[in-house]
Amino acid sequence: MSTPDVPTRGPARSGPYIVAGILLAIAVLVPLFVPAYSIDKPRLAGMPFFYWYQMLWVPITAGLVGVSYLLVAKEDRRRRAAARGARAEEQEQ
Repeated sequence: MSTPDVPTRGPARSGPYIVAGILLAIAVLVPLFVPAYSIDKPRLAGMPFFYWYQMLWVPITAGLVGVSYLLVAKEDRRRRAAARGARAEEQEQ
């Protein structure tokens, strides 16, 4: 949980945000490419591929969103800690 009273003015690293964006784009765009999975076979327990493939993406998307959240939250905590450290240094001077 973030603390809104501490500003996040520290330098932002773009890496975690780019990775999180790519993971979220995969979670959204891959299921939208319907021609890749609009087939009947292989069947799983009698269920056509079209349906079970879509259901497979539910936990995959949850995992991708979870990893994205953890990356962004970790970067937010780092920036807040840097802002707190800078503020403490200013008060000491």
